[in-house]
Amino acid sequence: MKILRVLLVTGLVIVAGRTFQANAQTETNLYSFVGSPIDGADPQAGLVLGSDSNFYGTTSSGGTNGAGTVFEFSPSAGYTNLYAFGSYPNDGAEPVAGLVQGGDSNFYGTTYFGGTSDKGTVFQINPSGTYTTLYSFAGLPNDGADPAAGLVQGNDGNFYGTTYFGGTTSEFNGNGNGTVFQISPGGTYTTLYFFAGYPGDGADPQAGLVQGSDSNFYGTTQFGGTSTNCGAGCGTVFQINPSGTYTTLYSFAGPPNDGSYPLAGLVPGSDGNLYGTTGAGGTNGNGTVFRISPGGSYTNLYSFAGAPRDGAGPAAGLVQGSDSNFYGTTLYGGNNGDGTVFRISPSGGYTNLYSFAGSPTDGQNPYAGLVQGSDSNFFGTTRYGGNNGDGAVFELAFSSSDTNCAFSIGSTNATVDASGGSSNVSVTASNGCSWTATNNDSFITITAGTNGVGSGTVSYSVAPNTTTNVLTGTMTIAGQTFTVTELGTPTVGNCTFALNATSAKLGAKGGSKNVGVTILATGCEWTAVSNDPFIIITSGSSGSGKGKVDYTVLGNTNTTARTGTMTIAGQTFTVNQAAGGCKFSLSPKKAKFKAAGVSATVTVKPNLSDCAWTAVSNDSFINITDGGSGVGVGTVGYFVNPNTNSVTRTGSMTIGGETFTVTQSGQK
Repeated sequence: MKILRVLLVTGLVIVAGRTFQANAQTETNLYSFVGSPIDGADPQAGLVLGSDSNFYGTTSSGGTNGAGTVFEFSPSAGYTNLYAFGSYPNDGAEPVAGLVQGGDSNFYGTTYFGGTSDKGTVFQINPSGTYTTLYSFAGLPNDGADPAAGLVQGNDGNFYGTTYFGGTTSEFNGNGNGTVFQISPGGTYTTLYFFAGYPGDGADPQAGLVQGSDSNFYGTTQFGGTSTNCGAGCGTVFQINPSGTYTTLYSFAGPPNDGSYPLAGLVPGSDGNLYGTTGAGGTNGNGTVFRISPGGSYTNLYSFAGAPRDGAGPAAGLVQGSDSNFYGTTLYGGNNGDGTVFRISPSGGYTNLYSFAGSPTDGQNPYAGLVQGSDSNFFGTTRYGGNNGDGAVFELAFSSSDTNCAFSIGSTNATVDASGGSSNVSVTASNGCSWTATNNDSFITITAGTNGVGSGTVSYSVAPNTTTNVLTGTMTIAGQTFTVTELGTPTVGNCTFALNATSAKLGAKGGSKNVGVTILATGCEWTAVSNDPFIIITSGSSGSGKGKVDYTVLGNTNTTARTGTMTIAGQTFTVNQAAGGCKFSLSPKKAKFKAAGVSATVTVKPNLSDCAWTAVSNDSFINITDGGSGVGVGTVGYFVNPNTNSVTRTGSMTIGGETFTVTQSGQK
């Protein structure tokens, strides 16, 4: 029997001024729950930062009905109960997931139990506490049950989530393998996918979804997959689009080389990859941090070693901080075995930031993840510990003495004309980290931002260059080198050209791009020509002085990659294009008709606009009447003869290499 790893985080009392410090981070307990009947208890999820800069969350128990609460927490004004669950039979109960704030400023969430079938609910609540149940789950055989994860609002305005149980496939415990669903802010509900479970599919998603830049959703399942190392599978990473098209991207293999049992969801990194944790597995069996691309390329970044120096058993996901590093918690491990807060870079550089000490002075066993506040500090909850042993809400602040400060700058170089000018460079710094900016060459002057704490901006000016020579100078900003190249004053014959890039890579579909032309003088004329027919210059075929060449690369219908060039201002610019190849899809993919004769159409959609296709009938009762061949998007018309027999018959057409199936009923 599978057991839900419920995310329990317990209660709080005000512990003003009590702090704990390690590695130049300061941890402060902020609040402790006191439980029923006045207060919530056992928050099993982390906090969400609202648009009003206050934090909002849920507790799985406590409140006037003992079935959990929704609360608001302000670092300045303190704690407020907004809603108490448990008004059966129409109300939810025991929310184990956090909230998400929608575009309408309301908050949305799920409850694990409650509702008309006691299988959980989806609800809406505004910042003032006005509450609405949007949907009650019904469970097997056609609906989800027991959502353990929160929601995410898609770019289409709908919310998307998972249920831990329910679906259409019943396991031996009769609860089902879980689902993925869509629900509108008004409560219109659609099940997008039913998990089938081990050995081919994922099972029991405990975590929610995240939407990638490609508009697909990504998530994890705690069990399922293809591995035989974990009984019912070691878990999966999956992709699903808003229409319900589903792909398993990765099946965890378990120890010693891979993680197992992901309990938390994914977070999209600024590099386009997804990052997550597994609750077990890895070289030490204590869990892992991993990276996976939207295409399924997987890397194990870190294996937790456990106490006494490292964390163990991460039950929560990661959050990417303003310094581009990722931050998370482990349930166990650390100096005292009571859990940790850690930081890990996108490349796997790991730092244990804080080890919890437990009751009576510190939090213990953080089950939920972190959220970064508007002050750049991190906030979270612990399952146990605190003044009463019932858990704590904590804040982790960074001091300027943090030896692990990370910095980055918005760009590393700039090129200016001989006339000089002014510009800015952005600085990104981890929490509370101080930095300085200095110019290393006399023709560069820093006009603002010579120092700062946290993220900031450096403004600088470049003096005019009265020589014909190119000047190169640098600034040192937050330990990073920023290079300034200033062009020389033009003279007759001083026409030296350069391009801002020497090559470009494009996919098989082609596309439009541009190339910048840089010269070391003004008044210099140049031309741009394409040397290959698949590269078309659309503007900028000639110019005088600085300029830009716009070009379009046609789709590659060949099955091999190709390379072409342009000659721009005497420089060679190379275009590398990926292999193409025609692929077709049909809409619809099949058809079903009654016995009477009927005319119908099929739309042919190629991946490239210049893909040629043909259509042929494979059965005599199907006759192609129009569109027997074409190039690009097209339509095939066909007629299905009357079926004079009493037996249903099936035939097909082959269109662009794809099979279109026709089923026709017999005479009654």
